[in-house]
Amino acid sequence: MTAILIGSCAALGLVVGSFLNVVIYRVPRQKSVVSPRSACPNCHVPIAARDNIPVASWLLLKGRCRSCQAPISVRYPLVELATAGLFAGTAARFGEDWALPAYLVLFAGLLTLACIDLERLVLPKRIVNPLLGLVTALLLLAAAMTGRWNHFLVGGLCAMGWFIAFLALNAVSPRALGFGDVRLAPVLGLALGWLGPRYVLLGFFAANLCGAVIGMALIAAKRMSRRQQIPFGAFLALGTALAVFAGPELLRPFHRF
Repeated sequence: MTAILIGSCAALGLVVGSFLNVVIYRVPRQKSVVSPRSACPNCHVPIAARDNIPVASWLLLKGRCRSCQAPISVRYPLVELATAGLFAGTAARFGEDWALPAYLVLFAGLLTLACIDLERLVLPKRIVNPLLGLVTALLLLAAAMTGRWNHFLVGGLCAMGWFIAFLALNAVSPRALGFGDVRLAPVLGLALGWLGPRYVLLGFFAANLCGAVIGMALIAAKRMSRRQQIPFGAFLALGTALAVFAGPELLRPFHRF
């Protein structure tokens, strides 16, 4: 049953990833994600259903529009594959747990936000706010179905704690930590807090470590200046993923404390 669940979630991830590409492109441009139907940004010809199959269509078209032969960014199949991988990994991590849907939604939202943040240095509230509502509702359902109200309570307290901490950091240095990160903090605090307070600390530590290492590498390679703003939301997403997937092993030595 586990193998079937993982395979089903991977297939679902490919489909969801295709939609996430629409969200990544349209939301920062203040466009609807529902209509009009997807079209080539170069020739504006609507994309046919046969050319909208996740990953496969990009490969068959050799990364070019069927109508005008304009190149199609490799980001599109990469996002679809990344979503499938995250969904499969989440299914393997949680199995047939009522919390699984909440973490599928979480990682779909975090991947979307990370891509937008890397491109535009912004975390749109049109994504962050619904993400918080959906993750909260799904974890509330998981608590009701399993009786793990203590998990939900700890998650709620961690969400408030992270919001207050990030709000204070934003007040001290708004350039270093934007308000989009403040809005995102409760989502991460809730999701990691459901797993335990140690996961919250691990996620924050991993995000800062990844940001510092990658930032220094980019500065050393002269691809980024010291004064340049970093996409910290992307590192928060990465730190959260590392905490969720690697946390059980990384925190094992500390279980007795």
